[in-house]
Amino acid sequence: MAGNTFGKIYKLSSFGESHGVAVGGMIDGCPAGIALSAEMIQQELNRRRPGQSEISTPREEADRVEILSGIFEGKTTGMPIGFIVHNTNQNSKDYGHLKDLYRPSHADYSWQQKYGVRDYRGGGRSSAREHIARVVGGAVAKQILAAYGICVQGYTSQVGTVVLPHSYQEIDLSMTEANIVRCPDPVIAESMIALIREVKEAGDSVGGVVSCVIRGVMPGLGEPVFDRFQARLAQAMLSINAVKGFEYGIGFAAAAMRGSEHNDPFVMKEGKVHTESNRSGGLQGGVSNGEDIYFRVAFKPVATIMQKQNTVDREGKEILLEAHGRHDPCVVPRAVPVVEAMAAMTVVDMLFEAKAGREGELGF
Repeated sequence: MAGNTFGKIYKLSSFGESHGVAVGGMIDGCPAGIALSAEMIQQELNRRRPGQSEISTPREEADRVEILSGIFEGKTTGMPIGFIVHNTNQNSKDYGHLKDLYRPSHADYSWQQKYGVRDYRGGGRSSAREHIARVVGGAVAKQILAAYGICVQGYTSQVGTVVLPHSYQEIDLSMTEANIVRCPDPVIAESMIALIREVKEAGDSVGGVVSCVIRGVMPGLGEPVFDRFQARLAQAMLSINAVKGFEYGIGFAAAAMRGSEHNDPFVMKEGKVHTESNRSGGLQGGVSNGEDIYFRVAFKPVATIMQKQNTVDREGKEILLEAHGRHDPCVVPRAVPVVEAMAAMTVVDMLFEAKAGREGELGF
């Protein structure tokens, strides 16, 4: 099965299914001598793990990571970093009725057509439980980026029709982890939580948006033309389960603007070139310009809901599906660390690529 490795130089390969024995992965291309905190890696997994609040899936998993290789006495050895997280709370019997059915808007039918076989227990490899490996890879990448003064911060900016009306510059992002929905505005957060409770009670689901900002990226990072920074970032985000849209900078709003409204004038600040505004989102010509890189990722509602839905079985018979199992009414709060992880790995991969091709530039 192709498509299980992310990155060019800093590479993450993942394995495992939702109801299998374990999920895990291997990070390759990480240099030797980098100090890594195992506690920080676990903290990132705790942010993603199921059962963390009343608005997430009730599946209880500790998601304790076991590092198998590549780290000795708190530092990387330059060898592949292998890791594993055991599944401990699978209720596979809840999915037996799906063996011959196709859940609407799920991967059941398309994967059956592609492979001729599928793991119907929680979706198997198509489950968001695969994200565990991404979060570990991202946690290592974040620690690498910290040495360059680069940080990645995501937050929930929309749940259904409840929208955070402020840009990231206008809010205190340190408040993101202060509530279970991961919205840095406590008032808006309560409205989001109330909406998720409402759709959960109705046996339904709701989508939303994760916004993210990358600070501290030096100008000149990116590889035009087909490997533009935003293209690499978009590919990373669109590989996440349930993602339906990506925009950076001012995004689709630029389509309604004139050049005189959208352009970012250059100015001098403390002897360095900057832009007066940042509608470009820190990227111009596919290359970073030194300003904050910010983007938004849209997530669809979870496909499996507790309401009756029309579908068909493998014999082509139209039937009424009544789903069971444990599912998030909204994936957005738990998706925040996944978005951060994919962004961090993307930046590290491009940094290492730049270092390999142009030794001595970009602050290396």
